[in-house]
Amino acid sequence: MKAFNDYLTEHKEIGYILRVNGFIVYVAGLPSVRVGELVVFEDNNFGEVLSFDGESIEVMVFLRTSLKARMRVSRTDQSLTIPVGESLLGMVIDPFGVPLDSDQYMKKPSALVSLNNAAWDISRRKRISRSFETGVALVDMVVPLGRGQRQLVIGDRKIGKTTFTLQAILLQARAGTICIYAGIGKKKADIKRIEEYFAANNIQNNTIIVATFSHDPASLIYLTPYSAMAIAEYFRDQGKEVFLVLDDLVTHARFYREISLLSGRFPGRNSYPADIFYVHSQLLERAGNFITANGDASITVFVVVETEQGDLSGYIQTNIMSMADGHIFFDIDFFMQGRRPAINPFLSVTRVGKQVQDMLRRDINRELNSFFTYAQRLRNFTHFGEEATLTVRRVLEMETRIIEFFNQPSSLIIPSGFQVFVFALIWQNKWKDVTAGVMKKDILELMRVYETDDSFRGCVNDIVSSASTLNDFLNKIIKSGLMEKTQQQI
Repeated sequence: MKAFNDYLTEHKEIGYILRVNGFIVYVAGLPSVRVGELVVFEDNNFGEVLSFDGESIEVMVFLRTSLKARMRVSRTDQSLTIPVGESLLGMVIDPFGVPLDSDQYMKKPSALVSLNNAAWDISRRKRISRSFETGVALVDMVVPLGRGQRQLVIGDRKIGKTTFTLQAILLQARAGTICIYAGIGKKKADIKRIEEYFAANNIQNNTIIVATFSHDPASLIYLTPYSAMAIAEYFRDQGKEVFLVLDDLVTHARFYREISLLSGRFPGRNSYPADIFYVHSQLLERAGNFITANGDASITVFVVVETEQGDLSGYIQTNIMSMADGHIFFDIDFFMQGRRPAINPFLSVTRVGKQVQDMLRRDINRELNSFFTYAQRLRNFTHFGEEATLTVRRVLEMETRIIEFFNQPSSLIIPSGFQVFVFALIWQNKWKDVTAGVMKKDILELMRVYETDDSFRGCVNDIVSSASTLNDFLNKIIKSGLMEKTQQQI
């Protein structure tokens, strides 16, 4: 951007700072200024106009600066923008597109895009019809997702929410999806760890990190999800699939509350401003499945939200839950039981994911949900001290084996076709007489064969794609001889 004197010469309007209140500055003058416009101070720092009345203009500045009363201010007739292009891939940037790593530099951008674009209307949207795989078996089979879905990832701190989103990024980036991670007010060590994770898995060419840190001004942190969404929209317009992680919007809401209180707005529930619902809903509305000039494209969003002691009824939590297309609940009780990921399938919801499943996976989903409900009922019954019958023991043993299969280390990505195949083996009591450790070892060996043996993988995938129900799939496995081949492999 140009310097203060250049803008002053161009627009011939001048204002003066009346008073400074942290990163909120009140300015007099500039009669033609509009809300959302950038203004430039005489020290060449910029700010955004939030509101104005008959006496002053309220401006939010984004950097720590020594602004003082009577300093001059000029219009720019511009709004907040960020440079975008293929050169952003592999970079860690702030909300203005400035690299945060000293060894990175921004090449000439392809375009400048606004941070506050309006969401596309319904005429440019399309029904969600394609599946979005995470590589996490429990999610893909029980809480299926679709491309363009806005999914809430909710739970207490430090129980695996970010780890789960990184697993999904790993699978999607390897498949060619543009993945954007927005770290909102994070620790530097956390962002560095994510950057190293991307580098270790060699997915930098399909990933971008937009980050702000906890010590940054609240005004800069506030912009983080908007910058990430603007970048996502640029790649969507190129006809590419985009996966965006916003981590997390509770932190974003807290910093927006700080901005609002500092600017003197009347506080509402929990001291949040009255427009907090609008702020988040208009952001998430920009995601979805779209019809672009370059073909169908989507922006899939995972919104990470932190809870306290597993409470799902918090103000911001319920707000975002009502905006999203479902939620994945990370349960602290499951975490303490040693489940990884600690996802509670009973309290997790997908509103559009099931419509993207084929007939086989939909049938498996129904079987799993019915079975988990039945097993939970039997488990509760045995807690009363009733002696378990042989049938009850078999059901609970089957539940244990399925849960053990769903216990998945963060380093492991399970292909969708292989998930279905292993579940079928468990359902056929393949490992009924062995320990959980032996079963896990066998599954890992089978997965190695699946990934390295083209004929074995092709046979499994062909049966998965041709079967319409779980029983049909089981019959085709038996007829094809896959059961015998599996026994030979392990």
